[in-house]
Amino acid sequence: MDVRQLSALLAVADHGTFSAAADALHTVQSNVSAHVARLEKELGTPLIDRGQGRLTEEGEAVARRARRILSEFDAVKADVAALRNEVVGEVRLGLIGTTARWLVPQILSIMSERYPQARLRVVEGTTSQLEPQLSTGALDLAIILLPTTVPDIATQPLFEEDLLLVLHQDHPLASREQIEMEELAEIPLLLPPVGTAARAELDNAAAAAGATLRAMAEIDGVHLTASLVFDGMGPSILPATSLPAYIKEQWRLVHVAGLPLRRVGLAHQRRSYPSAPARAMREVLSEVVAAGAELHPGLHPPTA
Repeated sequence: MDVRQLSALLAVADHGTFSAAADALHTVQSNVSAHVARLEKELGTPLIDRGQGRLTEEGEAVARRARRILSEFDAVKADVAALRNEVVGEVRLGLIGTTARWLVPQILSIMSERYPQARLRVVEGTTSQLEPQLSTGALDLAIILLPTTVPDIATQPLFEEDLLLVLHQDHPLASREQIEMEELAEIPLLLPPVGTAARAELDNAAAAAGATLRAMAEIDGVHLTASLVFDGMGPSILPATSLPAYIKEQWRLVHVAGLPLRRVGLAHQRRSYPSAPARAMREVLSEVVAAGAELHPGLHPPTA
């Protein structure tokens, strides 16, 4: 078993076919097929279902380990470079959508200036989409909603932010600075799906006030929800940083008594040691969040 075999298997898993995997690895299809075949022979089982074009159950198990192994190989190179005071290599960062909107431009600017030999790969997704990528080693770090229930993921608080009712300026409640939970319950809202942590927090807050929220529709993903709100599809409860500056004239942010803060954390694999680029990214994130608290009302850095 060697790195080329594991890389070939992952390329097929990621790109769907042997020919696409070969293009991604800048080689020919016969090389990819040969590497996978040798790996299958060594392990004594098929790893790819050629008819269906996907990994077998055994192939999925090998791929999960392979991602971690290759990630550690990259980390070794980065750590050796760090001993020469160089931050070299790739850091793969996942972010939830509305957070990515204001964080990524600042991260890119600082990283490119301070660590020009570091490469940043950004993946946007919901917390439920990012957690498995972090577990398998496809991501080095991820900014996700807290708490997480995934046992092999460790987290640290990154920031908290107010959850606010976002209304068009023409809405009857748009002139109010704060409303009560009972008033919120009278408004049909775009809400997270039942069964998600975000929806549970909202429903629990409403229940504590003796109210029940009304869902106009259930939308999985804050970024999509925000897009629908700003397209005029209806009001919603959104984080304070979700409102882009260029449309603030048309929309109002209204506080709702009893709503919890949204907790956002930085997550990594519990059993892995971050590479030098990942450690640099953590420092930059802390710096950007501290500065962001002054620019975004409703954003609160961790107190500890």
